[in-house]
Amino acid sequence: MPHFAVHEGYAVYEGPATDSSFHVHAAFQVAIAVRGEVPMVDASGTRHQAVALIVPPMVRHRMLAVPHLLTFFVEPQCAFADRLRERCGPGVTADPELRDLREEDVRSATGRPAEGLDGRLLAAMNALADQRVPMPVLSAQVGLSPQRLRALARQQLGMPLPRWRIWQRLARATEALREGRSLADAATTAGFADQAHFNRQMREMLGLAPSFLLPGPHRPAEGPSGAARGMGGDGSADR
Repeated sequence: MPHFAVHEGYAVYEGPATDSSFHVHAAFQVAIAVRGEVPMVDASGTRHQAVALIVPPMVRHRMLAVPHLLTFFVEPQCAFADRLRERCGPGVTADPELRDLREEDVRSATGRPAEGLDGRLLAAMNALADQRVPMPVLSAQVGLSPQRLRALARQQLGMPLPRWRIWQRLARATEALREGRSLADAATTAGFADQAHFNRQMREMLGLAPSFLLPGPHRPAEGPSGAARGMGGDGSADR
């Protein structure tokens, strides 16, 4: 049975992956094949295949089908992301040494901030996680100009702050679904305009439909081909 869960600093998925369209994440992705290798295609059309692949934030790629995948999505502001920055280049990077990476390894290093992370950027991220704040107000709160705050986010996180805010909303929506809330309630609780907005953002960032997060009896069990639906959903993703 496929499993997806969001925790502090990271998310984890285990199950099958289906072909997806090109998309981007607001986190580092570490994709590990439980059997065989992970196939992936980057924005240039280059195919990458290895037992473990690292994808930095905001790197466009698409997954190809694999029967059993273990994937970690590691937020760029946490200490474990420093390890991934040292190991990967600017694009999709093969790293067979990560084949034995386990969730406890990730969990132990996601509760601490990354080294060298500007404290003002971290304060801005904490504020965004708790409330909706316009960029001019947010930058003033942390003592930076909006332009400098945007530059820091791109330099130290590898992505714009709005993308990170969407990731946080997805995490809150996931928790709401775990508590038994409906898809519509989870969407509004997390700050999405409606269920359709939640659905679109989930597919764009993770290649999954929100219904995939529902408890087992309510989760779509099969895709159009009759195979188990997994990472990649129906192929919809970031455009």
